[in-house]
Amino acid sequence: MSSRILVAGVGNVFLGDDGFGVEVARRLDSEPMPEGVRVADFGIRGVHLAYELLDGYDGLILIDSVSRGGEPGTLYVIEPEAPGSDSEASPVSPMDAHSMNPDTVLSLVAALTGTAQPRATVRHAVVVGCEPAQVTDRMGLSDVVADAVEPAVRTVCELAIAMAEADEDERV
Repeated sequence: MSSRILVAGVGNVFLGDDGFGVEVARRLDSEPMPEGVRVADFGIRGVHLAYELLDGYDGLILIDSVSRGGEPGTLYVIEPEAPGSDSEASPVSPMDAHSMNPDTVLSLVAALTGTAQPRATVRHAVVVGCEPAQVTDRMGLSDVVADAVEPAVRTVCELAIAMAEADEDERV
């Protein structure tokens, strides 16, 4: 039995650099992936992503723009906080489906499964994020964020391979 890993690009292409995850997912379509890895562009459909995760995945790699105070174009590999942590809102709080961040999506999965942890449906989750330069009403990425797309594609490919191998090792 092979691993099931979802690589999900998220973001709003109408808000400049917020479309980073969507662009990386688009580029990943032409990359070879290990068996069991599915790449999808979820765009602003965070609720759809949460319901997709209910199908159960061994791994999740979310690709998104993330503001952490670094230089624009900086890539990050982040493990999302578990739902219920002090820094997070309640999973049952009102949500805007068009602005769901990765932690909110995982909280919604936890709420939908009735568990305290989304790991009931996803064992390993990681976010590959890029520091945006411009999140404004416009199409297209800024030059500095566009330059980060190919390194992000390589990072996601490496993470997908490592996740698939780790899952296979755990199954033995």
